[in-house]
Amino acid sequence: MPADTTAAADLLAAARADAARTVDLRRRLHRQPEIGLQLPKTQAIVLEALADLPIEVSTGTSISSVVGVLRGARPGPTYLLRGDMDALPVQEDTGLDFASEVPGVMHACGHDTHVAMLLGAARLLSERRDALAGQVAFMVQPGEEGHHGARFMLDEGLLDVVPEAPVSGAFALHVSTMWRSGTINVRPGPMMASADQWTVTVHGRGGHASTPHLSANPVPVAAEIILALQSMVTRRVDVFDPAVVTVGHLEAGRTDNVIPETALVHGTIRTLSAERRADVLASVQRVGEHVALAHDMTAEFVHVEGYPVTVNDADVAAQVTATAAALLGPENSAVMPVPLMGAEDFSYVLERVPGAMAFLGACPPELDPGTAPGNHSNLVRFDEDALPNGVAMYAQMALQALA
Repeated sequence: MPADTTAAADLLAAARADAARTVDLRRRLHRQPEIGLQLPKTQAIVLEALADLPIEVSTGTSISSVVGVLRGARPGPTYLLRGDMDALPVQEDTGLDFASEVPGVMHACGHDTHVAMLLGAARLLSERRDALAGQVAFMVQPGEEGHHGARFMLDEGLLDVVPEAPVSGAFALHVSTMWRSGTINVRPGPMMASADQWTVTVHGRGGHASTPHLSANPVPVAAEIILALQSMVTRRVDVFDPAVVTVGHLEAGRTDNVIPETALVHGTIRTLSAERRADVLASVQRVGEHVALAHDMTAEFVHVEGYPVTVNDADVAAQVTATAAALLGPENSAVMPVPLMGAEDFSYVLERVPGAMAFLGACPPELDPGTAPGNHSNLVRFDEDALPNGVAMYAQMALQALA
């Protein structure tokens, strides 16, 4: 259950008193973004921030991850807090005075804020070791943006970082401009979708554009496949167990008077259950192959597996809602009515231990959350006044788990 009101108020006050350090760290990270699984500059900043704390630190062997362990005053379980630290291949156009100094790379998804809040929580919890019966594991991961960083960390033994007390619960925050600044937004069950990539390559027969009857043009077949996929989703997929199939890349030919040999259709699938995920993958393959066959051509289907569904434990999600209400006020705690169809590799952790991911609203107060530039935009800006709320939420979830 949430801690008493006085203790919660003291924790939030401490996070606000430390806000300048949290913001400074966020801005340092924002100026020097890095992409993927190897983030040496970012890792160095994280290690520097942890150096003066009573935290046992280890780094990854295959990726530039960081894991810190804070041991409490008494034995007990291990609770994991996660922050991701990679950026996106986006050219920043915000005009901020701490904008990215790396051309074509930007912290457009707010991972710089995640790390800053997590390390802010590490400072608060280090000052409260006597209140902890167990350990807090700080998971600072690269490669969330499509690189499966969490999976690498799990393979390297993340959950057994304290061998005598494997990780038994986990919590993560993700910043977003979709909600009013400072609010905590969460839901039980499916929170975010799975994400899979696929390609259908139609194989025809090339030739001269003036004699299509002597060729087998894969371009109109590819167009027919795209339209058939839209019908497939609307006619075959239960609206209460939804799927999103998007074609984002179509490639065929190089000039106007040559019929190409092949046409490539490339897209993504988002679903909220393992069963729907498998069904839609099979359906996309079937549509591609059979439409091509109807035109006496063949189609090659390739699937690239992405992240699984992010599923919040119902009890932990309820605890997040209650904790946010006690810590930040009931007006700043909300249950999301529906999941988001974006994907997250924290899903790998939640497949292994009960836990939850919540969204921290960070829409600049002068903007409307309904129209503000969102995550992954070259124009996205996050309200830094929300960061102490996130710091306090991280710390409070650990304090409650290890009381």
